[in-house]
Amino acid sequence: MKFCNFFLSSIGKKVVMATTGMFLMVFLLLHLTVNIFLFYGEKAFNDAVLFMRSNIIIKILEYVLVIGFLIHIIMGIKLHFQNKNITVGYDYEIYSPYFLTSFSSRSMIYTGILILCFLILHLINFMIPMKYYTYSKISDYYLVVKLFKNPVYTTIYVLSFIILGIHLNHGFQSSFKSLGISSNNNRIIWIQRLGFIYFFIICSGFSIIAIWFFLNGN
Repeated sequence: MKFCNFFLSSIGKKVVMATTGMFLMVFLLLHLTVNIFLFYGEKAFNDAVLFMRSNIIIKILEYVLVIGFLIHIIMGIKLHFQNKNITVGYDYEIYSPYFLTSFSSRSMIYTGILILCFLILHLINFMIPMKYYTYSKISDYYLVVKLFKNPVYTTIYVLSFIILGIHLNHGFQSSFKSLGISSNNNRIIWIQRLGFIYFFIICSGFSIIAIWFFLNGN
C-alpha cells in the first residue's frame, strides 16, 4: 500500500517521469547512432535497420519504449494540471530557483505536445513504412533520403528537434533532481553542463543529418 501511495504522490509521479524520461533519452542516442549509418551508404544503413528490426531484444525494448512513452505523457499531463492547482509552496520542483526561471521548464507541457505531434508524423512517414512495408522494393535508405529532400518535411524535422532540445534542457536536469542525484550546487552545475552537451548532440546530430541529405542526397 505504501508503495502504491508513493507512486500516486507528487514525488512518486516525478520519479516515474524521471525514469521513463531517462529511458527515452537513451533511446534517442541509439536512434541517432543508427541514423549515422546513412553517411556510410545504402547497404550500411539498411543492414543497421534490419538488425534493429530483427533483434529480439530490440523488439522487446520497442514495447517497453511505447509503454514508457505513454506513461511519460500521462504523468506529464497530470503533473502539469496538478502544479497549476498548487497554491501552497510545498512543491520543490515548482519553487526551485534552478527550474522556475527557466523558459524550458515553463514550456514543458507545450513542447511535449509539439513533440508528440512530430512523433505521430514521424511514425507515419518513417517507422510504419519501414516496419510494415517490407514487401516494397523501395529501400529504407531511399525512403529516408527521399523524405529529407522534401524542404517542408526537413524544415519541420529540424524545428522539431530544436523544440526537443528545449524540452530536454529541462527534462535532463529535472530527471536527476527527481531521483535525488542533484543534491548540491556542484552536482547541479555539472548536471546542467552534461544536459547541455547531451541535448546539443541529439539536436545537432539529427538536424545535421537531415540538412546534409537535403543538400546532398541523391
